[in-house]
Amino acid sequence: MKNNKAALLLLSVALALLVAHVPMTVSVTCDPNELSSCLLPILFGTTPSTTCCQKLREQQPCFCEYIANPDYQGYITSPNALKPPIHATMPFH
Repeated sequence: MKNNKAALLLLSVALALLVAHVPMTVSVTCDPNELSSCLLPILFGTTPSTTCCQKLREQQPCFCEYIANPDYQGYITSPNALKPPIHATMPFH
């Protein structure tokens, strides 16, 4: 009985540690319109606003989807999008 309690305690601690290290996923709605504040920096290389940087970080999980779409691919892979600080938010740099 004592061994059962020790085993149960050990299992509980191990499970708690596993749950603590499971990364939380945040659901993102992929909407390229969310990046409208980044249009000037992407097209003309102007300094991105705080809003642009925030939206780039939020939409980062969507970049692969955008690259696969011919309508958006040119924006994501444009020379200005590959310049810092926009490039720093890209997952493939």
